[in-house]
Amino acid sequence: MSQARNESDNKKCRIAELMQYTCSQERTAHGESRLHCYPILRIFRMCPNRPAVEITKLVNFDSVTGKVEIPAEASQILPKGKPWRDVTRYKNDEDTPAD
Repeated sequence: MSQARNESDNKKCRIAELMQYTCSQERTAHGESRLHCYPILRIFRMCPNRPAVEITKLVNFDSVTGKVEIPAEASQILPKGKPWRDVTRYKNDEDTPAD
């Protein structure tokens, strides 16, 4: 793929933010059960005709201001994504694919 086309494709990409939560059940001093949840921010790069790729670990995130900065070199080191239909699932850490 030519460099010009690659840059053109990158301009069509968009960044998506997904906020997920992880929760744990805690006991208060009075023995009551309380659910406590923490947010987990996930950032994805979504390009036309390609699977979304999570880039959370590649971005710089300021937890005070909420500003997300994507380094210029991030597009060069993105992992290869593939559609879910092409993902192979394995049983119990064995080398045999699940049915």
